[in-house]
Order: sequence, then structure tokens, then C-alpha cells
Amino acid sequence: MTPGSNIPLTATRVAVDVAAPVRLDVSGLLLTADGKVRSDDDFIFFNQPAGPGVTYTSGGGTTPDKITVDTTAVPAGIEKIVVTASPDAAGQTFQGVEPTATIRNADDGSVLATFTPPQLGGETALVIVEVYLRNGAWKARAVGQGYSNGLAGIATDFGVSVEEPAAPAAAAPAAPAPAAPMAPPAADPRLAAPAAPAAPPAPPAPVLGAGKINLDKGRVSLQKNQTVSLVKGGKPLLSQVKMGLGWEPAYGGKDIDLDASVIAYGPQRNHVDSCYFGKLSIVNGAIKHSGDNLTGEGGGDDEVIVVDLGRLPQEVTGLVFTVNSFSGQKFTAVAKAYCRLLDAATGEELVRFDLTNAEAQTGVMMAKLIKQFTGEWEMTGMGDFVKSRTVRGMVKPAAQAL
Repeated sequence: MTPGSNIPLTATRVAVDVAAPVRLDVSGLLLTADGKVRSDDDFIFFNQPAGPGVTYTSGGGTTPDKITVDTTAVPAGIEKIVVTASPDAAGQTFQGVEPTATIRNADDGSVLATFTPPQLGGETALVIVEVYLRNGAWKARAVGQGYSNGLAGIATDFGVSVEEPAAPAAAAPAAPAPAAPMAPPAADPRLAAPAAPAAPPAPPAPVLGAGKINLDKGRVSLQKNQTVSLVKGGKPLLSQVKMGLGWEPAYGGKDIDLDASVIAYGPQRNHVDSCYFGKLSIVNGAIKHSGDNLTGEGGGDDEVIVVDLGRLPQEVTGLVFTVNSFSGQKFTAVAKAYCRLLDAATGEELVRFDLTNAEAQTGVMMAKLIKQFTGEWEMTGMGDFVKSRTVRGMVKPAAQAL
């Protein structure tokens, strides 16, 4: 799955386990229509492993922790169960240890979907997936929303009572006294705000959902792995855009024939179609290619792909823009390769990503557009190289990069 995508549930009992290279604490929260718990009893975690229709199972450090949802037993008024994860080690972020959530049929163990949030940084907790009720049917959605203030930030957002410690702990906490029925989270030391941030001197990486870049201040120049939300004035950009890709031969070299393409994916990272010089229009004309440029000479964009975001079918939730060297020349022979997103109506440049480093490969994933569950699209600069002279060889690595 990609962020924001959803699937109908084909099982009444589903289990969500979350795995990562580090040990995780996994929790579940039962939410009403206003996005809040009814009481602290609706927070399901290792100290309170059972609630109405929702249970927590520890993996004991050898297998992933798991939240199981019995949709037939979820009480009336509960419309959503969010599954959260946070590293067990204090201060650990998700950077470089991105988790994978697997949604299974709880009765036979068959896999219904998997989701790995892309490009995490300073997040110390995540809402990773949610199981929700829509028009009488249960579905699952990939979320991937990050928090920099750990499980306490998630709990507070959803209305769980989080008690601040009376004084900084001088040593390991003693065994907690029996908790009052309505305050189980207070018994969980992970929910207390840290007494002092033991942060490294370097500034923290950007956190999803916190200070996200948008288009309000004009054109955005992306760095590798940086993301911009295609929102301006509080409204998602749901109009026709152009992705222009350009390049020049390096250092007075020979003409170089590069081919720009876009690969469309569905919510399961399934390949929907590819638009390239041999197939100039896909998904009923919502994506169109300008045609092949054989040299890269001249100013401006060498090839342009037009995407009508408003006309894209529901089955398309991710787009990856690629460039390949059909003639076999490596990208070390290319200068000034870039991609830029323009408003097709006005020609205004919205986002630009310059490929600053090159590798001796024949393919590169330049950027990706991913549809969020809110309906907005986000663009991320990639710059990841692949050994492939054609778009066909990019389909699998691009799916993995979503």
C-alpha cells in the first residue's frame, strides 16, 4: 500500500503486526466519529491488552507485536481503530529503521496488505494504519503519520490522559502501584514527556505532519528525499500539472538520448501502466507524454509529461517519474539533469529538483507523487539510480521506492 490508500476488508477479524529492525511497542486506539477515545479504556497496549473488539498480543521480542480487531465485536459509536508504533528504546527515531505493517486475516493468517511508510526521519512514533468503518463496511487505510514527541504525542492527540511525572526519575522506576481504572496510560513510562532531550547536536530531520512544506511561499527547490505537499492556500492542487525533465550532455560530450517516463501504481504498489515515448497516453488520457527527444540539446525541458490530477482514476495512488539512457550511456555523461513541476494552466514553476550527483548507471528515479488519504498529493525528490535502459526495468524498483 502507499500512504493514503485503502482496501476493503475481506475478513471480519484482522490482525495488524508491525515489524522493524529494532524492537517496537505497538498500540491500538478505539476512536469515535470526532477522532477521540471515549475514555482511557480505549487505549490498548501492553499494560492494558484487551478492549471491546480489540486486543494486543506481545511478540516477546522475537516476533512483531500485534493488534487484532474483531469488527463484529467493536461497539457502536466506534468508527476507527488506529494502530500505532514507537521504538522501544528511549530516544530512538524511525530514521533508517522504517517499519512494515502487515494486515492479515486473523483466522487463517493470510496476508491482505502490507505498508511501509516512506522516507522517515526524526519521528519517534507513528500512526501506521487504521481500520475504519465507512458506509457500513470495514476498510483498512495506510497512514504513516509521524510524531516527534513519541507515544505521548499520539495519546494526547486522541484524547488519552497523559500524566506528567511529579519529579524527574533518579533511577529506574519502581514497580507501579495498581492503576486506577480510568488511567492505565499513566502506568506506562513511555507516555511521560522526557525530562531532558538527549538530542544530538545536529538539527532533527523533518517530521511528517509537523511543518510540512507546501506551495504557499512560491516555488520550492527540493533536496533529495525531501517532500512538498501540493497544497496552496489550504487547498489541495487538483488540476493539470506538467512534469518537465531536462538534461544536457556533460562537458561538451556527444548527444545523449534519454527517455523520460512515468509509472502509475495502485494502492498495493501494483503496476497500473507506464507512459513513455512508445505509449504517449495512459489511464484514459489523464497522463500524456510529449514525445521523444533524441539529443537533450537546447534550453528548457527536453520531455514533458502532463498529469491531470483531477482526472486520475481512484486506482492510481502513486506516480514515479523516471529517466533512462536507452543508448546505454551512463548518467556520469549527463550534466544538469533536473525535473520540475509546473501549473499547466499558468506555466508557473511549482517545484524543482536538480540531480546534483550522478552514478555510472543507465536509469534514475527522479521524483514521485503520492496521493494522501486526505486527497492531497505530495512530491518527493528521489535521485535513486538503477541499472536499466528502459522503463520496463524500472517498474519493480520504483514500486519498492513508493
